[in-house]
Amino acid sequence: MSLWEYANPVKFIRTTDKVLPWIWVLTGLCLVTGLVWGFFFTPDDFRQGSTVKIIYIHVPSALMAINAWLMMLVASLIWIVRRHHVSALAARAAAPVGAVMTMIALATGAFWGQPMWGTWWAWDPRLTSFLILFLFYLGYMALWEAIENDDTAADLTSILCLVGSVFAILSRYAVNFWNQGLHQGATLSLDKEENISDVFWIPLLVCIAGFVLLFIALVFLRTQTEIRARRTRALLAREGQA
Repeated sequence: MSLWEYANPVKFIRTTDKVLPWIWVLTGLCLVTGLVWGFFFTPDDFRQGSTVKIIYIHVPSALMAINAWLMMLVASLIWIVRRHHVSALAARAAAPVGAVMTMIALATGAFWGQPMWGTWWAWDPRLTSFLILFLFYLGYMALWEAIENDDTAADLTSILCLVGSVFAILSRYAVNFWNQGLHQGATLSLDKEENISDVFWIPLLVCIAGFVLLFIALVFLRTQTEIRARRTRALLAREGQA
C-alpha cells in the first residue's frame, strides 16, 4: 500500500472513521492521567511554588502551536508538488487548532510570567515570535475565507505557510538565537542534564502525548468536515449549472 492512497478523500474518511474512536480514547486517558498527576500529585517547586504546574498546559500547547504550523507546511508542500486536495484541506483544518494552541500558550505564559517576572507581557524574543506566529495563523485562516476558488486559496495559503514557517522555527529556537530575554531555556532536551526533575518530567510527557493525540484527532475530524463541505459545494455548483 502506498501512502498516497490516502489522498483519495473516500479512503481518507473511511480510514480515519476507523481510527478516530481509538485516538479519542487514548487522548482522554493521557490528558486525564497527565493533568491529574501533574496538578495533584507533584510537589510545588522550591522557587516557583505551585505556579510551576502551569507547565502541564503551557509546554504541551506551545509545542503543538509550533508543530501544527510545521504540519501545515508539510501538507502545503505536498499540495504544491503533487496537487492532492486532501493535503490542502488538512492544512486548512489544522490552522484553527494551531491558532487555539498558540492562544493557550500565550495566555498560560502570561499567567505564569506575571508572578515570576512581575509582568504579564515582555517583548522577549520567544514571546514576540509566538505572537507573530499567532497573527500568521489568523492571516492564514482569513486568506482561506477571502478566496472563493479552493485551488487558488490553497496556492496562496501554501505560500503564506512557507513564509510563516520562519516564525515557527524562531518560536522554537529563539532562546538559542538570542541570549537576552526573560524566557527560560528548553524544558525538555536531548541532553538529560537540562531536563527538569523526573517528578515533573514524566507527567509532562504524558500531557504532551495527550495534546499530540488531541491535535491528531481534531485535524482528522476537521479534515473530514472540509472534504464533505468541498463535496457539497461541488454538488451545489453542478445543480446550479444544470
